[in-house]
Amino acid sequence: MDNLIIFSGNANLPLAEKICRHLEIPLGQAAVGKFSDGEIFVEFRENVRGRDVYIIQPTSMPTNEHLMELLIMMDALKRASAGSITAVVPYYAYARQDRKTAPRMPITAKLVADLITIAGAHRLITMDLHSGQIQGFFNIPVDHLYAAPVTLEYVRQTFAEDAVMVSPDAGGVERARAFAKRLGTSLAIIDKRREGPAIKAMTLIGNVWGKEAVILDDMVTTGSTLTMAAEILMRHGARAVHACVTHPVMSSSALGKLQSSLLQSLAVTDTIALTPEVAALGKIRVLSVAPLLGEAIRRIHNRDSVSSLFV
Repeated sequence: MDNLIIFSGNANLPLAEKICRHLEIPLGQAAVGKFSDGEIFVEFRENVRGRDVYIIQPTSMPTNEHLMELLIMMDALKRASAGSITAVVPYYAYARQDRKTAPRMPITAKLVADLITIAGAHRLITMDLHSGQIQGFFNIPVDHLYAAPVTLEYVRQTFAEDAVMVSPDAGGVERARAFAKRLGTSLAIIDKRREGPAIKAMTLIGNVWGKEAVILDDMVTTGSTLTMAAEILMRHGARAVHACVTHPVMSSSALGKLQSSLLQSLAVTDTIALTPEVAALGKIRVLSVAPLLGEAIRRIHNRDSVSSLFV
């Protein structure tokens, strides 16, 4: 592991520190800040020539600032003759803009992929992409990990055997079905209909009467989907409603909605650092994906197979 070095931007320093503790190596020394005019400043304070470098940087809010930090850090490493540069982006921003939904609209997820590649990345490690096809936007290797092993263990230890796995929309059915199969539980689906960004209607498919319902989703942004899903599940006789979400994006309006919602608990991972206000919410449970990411980094560095992590 002597040739391996890990750096972190400002997006999620605690996650980077956990990954380094798992790998039993120190976090690389780097200064990432701003000039007085707001431009981003980067300086690496360790020799990286010929070394395998990993940058831990989810592109969470403020999205554009953290994305620019990542790009500038990779450019600096490229110009410092790093042997290889791997961008570890647990949360990939702009993933929902993966296709044109109307004329004269961008495909921003592809633009971000181009920026990361041109800035100097040789490989990308990411987790629970909103759309799996984003991997095809890259012409470099992409290791797409899943938080499912961590979440599965939490669900198995926390909820009763008669719990029902719930997909909050049609796009998440495959995820919920996989959980239900592995846990030996039943499955329910919520048919969500939108008009623009607003949710207009929800219909439940499946039986949740008298059971604990566990909603599974890849991210929570405004909290509207989880709040409305919890309401319809309780109306259909669920004993309690919980949620497990990978990425706690948490816009400014989410905190109030989740606090007053019928959700009894919300389990999230640490792909995104929580604000103090969100972390203080009594319903929040944080599951760490640092060991999973650390093991992926170890195997990639040692040229070992990582296929067993893609579950």
